[in-house]
Parts: sequence; C-alpha cells; structure tokens
Amino acid sequence: MATLSNSTNIFWQDCQIGRPERQKLLNQKGCVVWITGLSGSGKSTLACSLSRELHSRGKLSYVLDGDNLRRGLNKDLGLKAEDRTENIRRTGEVAKLFADAGLICVASLISPYRRDRDTCRAMLPDANFIEVFMNMPLELCEARDPKGLYKLARAGKIKGFTGIDDPYEPPINCEIEIKQENGNCPTPTMMAGQVVTYLENKGFLES
Repeated sequence: MATLSNSTNIFWQDCQIGRPERQKLLNQKGCVVWITGLSGSGKSTLACSLSRELHSRGKLSYVLDGDNLRRGLNKDLGLKAEDRTENIRRTGEVAKLFADAGLICVASLISPYRRDRDTCRAMLPDANFIEVFMNMPLELCEARDPKGLYKLARAGKIKGFTGIDDPYEPPINCEIEIKQENGNCPTPTMMAGQVVTYLENKGFLES
C-alpha cells in the first residue's frame, strides 16, 4: 500500500476552464496587490479603499487582511520568525489562487521580511505581483497606534513587535510607494487612486 508523505504521489489536475476563460468572463486580469508596511501605516485603510474603488468600477477583488487570517487559516501561528514566514507563505498561496481565479487579490500584511515577500512574488508571473510599500515613518505609526500595540510593545508586554524589537525590511524595488508629501499623508481616496492608475496602465482592469 502506498503511503502519502511530503506531498508525493500527487498530480496536478487541469480543467477545461482555465484562467483566460475566467478573466474573459470578469473582464479583468487576475493579480496580487501586496500591501506591506509597519503596523499603523495605513495598509488596511488602503486595502478597503482600493476594494471599494474597484467595486465601483465593476471589478471583482478580495481583501486578505493579516489580522483576519490569523483568526482562521493562520490561527495556529505565533510571532516567531518561522511562524511569520509560514504566515506569509500560506497567504501567498491563497493569494495566488485568487489571482488564478481572475480576481484582483489585495493582501494587507506587515510582512516584515523581504525574503518572504520575494517568495510570494516568485509564486506568480512577476508582472502579476504588485508590491505596495506604505512608507510611513515609525514615529507616525506609533503616534497613530490604532490598536494600542506600540504602547504594549514599549511596555514589554508584546515581544517581537515589528519596528520595536523586531526588524522591518523595506522593499528594494516595489511597484508602488505611498508616502507623505510635504509632511502630509495622502487620503485613502488618493492612495487607492494611485494603485488603480497603476492597474489601469498595466491592463489589469480589462480582459
């Protein structure tokens, strides 16, 4: 009797309806918009604003939020380096499936390690992975502290918190960078517009 181990004795199953057919049905091209940045940098705000803007244009998207994923798919993972890596790997695999389904998948996670983000990029054709860097200074993110996590980290009640006692590795060649202009943060509408313009120019909003 054969024993299944380490994903052996399995075969990829192709179907008659593939990505091109799904994209034609939706009149858009599947891709992954991966939003990365410190806690409090505005990742979730951008993800939701982008989803609303795409919906208003008749485009189908789905948001994978890091906190939401840790309530289900990734609830068995902690904040150790190896757990963070597995958290991002699982999310990348799910995002890849959404893109293959023809959706614009918006992944919003701190994803602090460059290597892990690059691993997700390698799961897709390079042009279909759009890395958005929320380049907001730590001082601003900590002043916002919408979840009270920086305060807890500073008090030593949270260990391994990105930006405090665990590093954040900024992207080197991201497709989109969102940052302050003259000391002012762009509005959610402006941020979403920047991403939508990129998607339009690259042909993702048509089949």
